[in-house]
Amino acid sequence: MTHIWQGLRSGEWLTVARMRAYSLILLGLSVLVFAGWIAVSDGLIDRNGQPIGTDFSNVYAAGTLTWQGRSADAYEPALQHAAEKAMFDGRDVPFYGWHYPPFFFAIAALVAAVPYAWGLAIWLAASFAAYLAAIRAILPRRETLLVAAAFPAVFVNVGHGHNGFLTAALLGGALHWLDRRPWLAGVLIGLLAYKPQFGILIPIALVAGGRWRTIGAATATVAALIAISFALLGSGIWHAFADSMNFTQTVVLEQGGTGWQKIQSIFSAVRAWGTSVPVAYAAQATLFAALAATLAWLWHSDAAFELKAAALALGSLLATPYVLDYDLVVLAVAIAFFARHGLRHGFRDFEISLLAAAWIVPLLSRSVAGVTFIPLGLLVELALYAFVLRRAALDHASHAVGAHRVAQA
Repeated sequence: MTHIWQGLRSGEWLTVARMRAYSLILLGLSVLVFAGWIAVSDGLIDRNGQPIGTDFSNVYAAGTLTWQGRSADAYEPALQHAAEKAMFDGRDVPFYGWHYPPFFFAIAALVAAVPYAWGLAIWLAASFAAYLAAIRAILPRRETLLVAAAFPAVFVNVGHGHNGFLTAALLGGALHWLDRRPWLAGVLIGLLAYKPQFGILIPIALVAGGRWRTIGAATATVAALIAISFALLGSGIWHAFADSMNFTQTVVLEQGGTGWQKIQSIFSAVRAWGTSVPVAYAAQATLFAALAATLAWLWHSDAAFELKAAALALGSLLATPYVLDYDLVVLAVAIAFFARHGLRHGFRDFEISLLAAAWIVPLLSRSVAGVTFIPLGLLVELALYAFVLRRAALDHASHAVGAHRVAQA
């Protein structure tokens, strides 16, 4: 037992060879599972009666409605569901809601310009490539692409045909370019507004860090997106979006229409334990306040940029009450930045083992929460966030001691 504990503390158990082997095994098994899943499907409908790509069907349906000049119908659940059924010859597929701001109709229209299967394949391939490029830019090592491709959140995202790759690519790319090209970073952050719940902490970090050019570029990008959507779709589309937010908040989030085990937030965890909506919001607000305060401190400090970036990626996941397990692709950004810092300056106790836990947790989080009501994904994210802050404090103390010794000498 002592040997195991020491191994977890030092992280010596996770050699490069083992990391590659684990990644190859998981990647191979996942490919086989997906191949079998498609092989036993009835055309575009799987054995569970769901569309291949599940949630992607809401994007494709919204795009189809856009081509028909009926974009606003995507925000009406009954009309959106009817469009989804029509895509599959009237089969009674489950409803997948459209909850995105109007400027995301651009992506929906693009993927709906080709048949469904091609649209899904193009969407996943393009966004996956962008995700890999961002992680490889953050951590330019030989094994990065393999480990990033085998990251379990990748398989969750592929299974849902979702946008976790795009979210991770935009946030990871923005953080990668923040020092080199602040205006480009701002544009990428502005594009991230397609999922606004993941951007609520970004202004706090940027202001604390004095990143004014990036703030200006992000603001200009969002303003341009809104103006273009007004010009192409009319003002009514924003009214429809605003009206739909009540359904999203009450049915999807507060009543758990998506499933408590899928949502990886403290709000969902508290609701799953049987508490009231106000108590769940209070828990989320308390966590948000703690995140905002610690992020502001960290980004205003002289801590290493890798730690600031890792904390912001983690905070973006923790701050919102509506974060699903496929969104945990963003965890790869935090892992990559924290790993980069450790590889450059050495790892401290338990850091390697905790990074490994964060890497594997998307594979387990939904099933564990569904059976035990333990929010494993949330707990690992909180632990990793605490370790990032701890590392920043320890590094600061080490630098202070070193400076003191130099001054004495």
